[in-house]
Amino acid sequence: MGQQHSDIRMSPIGMFDSGIGGLTVMQQVMTLLPHEQILYFGDTARLPYGEKCSETIARYAIENTIFLMDKNIKLLVVACNTASAHSMNKLKQLFNVPMVDVIESGVHQAVLTTRNQRIGVLGTRGTIQSEVYKNALLLVLPEATIISIACPLFTLLVEENFSSHPATKLIVKEYLAPLKNQEIDTLILGCTHFPLLASLIQEELPNTTIVDPAVSCASNVAKLLRSHNLESVDPLGGRNHQFFVSDDPHKFKNLATSFLGHTLPSVEKATSWSRGL
Repeated sequence: MGQQHSDIRMSPIGMFDSGIGGLTVMQQVMTLLPHEQILYFGDTARLPYGEKCSETIARYAIENTIFLMDKNIKLLVVACNTASAHSMNKLKQLFNVPMVDVIESGVHQAVLTTRNQRIGVLGTRGTIQSEVYKNALLLVLPEATIISIACPLFTLLVEENFSSHPATKLIVKEYLAPLKNQEIDTLILGCTHFPLLASLIQEELPNTTIVDPAVSCASNVAKLLRSHNLESVDPLGGRNHQFFVSDDPHKFKNLATSFLGHTLPSVEKATSWSRGL
């Protein structure tokens, strides 16, 4: 597909996640950069990513990026921790577009937040097994204690709109039990779905500062746009967001409406995102 805009600054920011979780990142970007158009892709047909092997996750990320690149995006946001952990190096090799991921953002924010260098990390099984957060944190804070816990059910609970269900509170309590007496002062939500459970998590760990990487991620997007002279010159750009999913647009639209607090204009089903790479 050829370039549709004579001015690249008029092109959208591309963003993908395995499902609805990336909307936590999108919301922060929308707040910080209200004039930017965002093109969001949720790979709902293949979630959860956290239970897949590294090679499969990387393939999904490549296919998702091709789909977004075909829409002439000017910057890519990998709004999925699992995809960030297993594919960023490959994506940077394959695609010539500025990129931001949530992991680097979360690490930076946690380093600035912690006072006792005892940090907890919650994530999908794939993210935790990669040890990407642990390794990145220890590079900056070599004396730190990092306690990582895989919470595979959290993603599914959010995708099923069970964030307020009584059973979810019990599951959160069970997963977080190992952190109770560890004196962590900072907890990274290492999956973009997890902020939707933040209130329940905070109840279990009332004296811990929760780090949502989406906040720093949005700030990094702004910095990258500025450094590459890609800031939108269209004051109405933020009114033209587009949403695509690989399966069940109706379910995604209902979930997104519940989360964002307003109805999405439309959600399209992508029919050519997977290329069997």
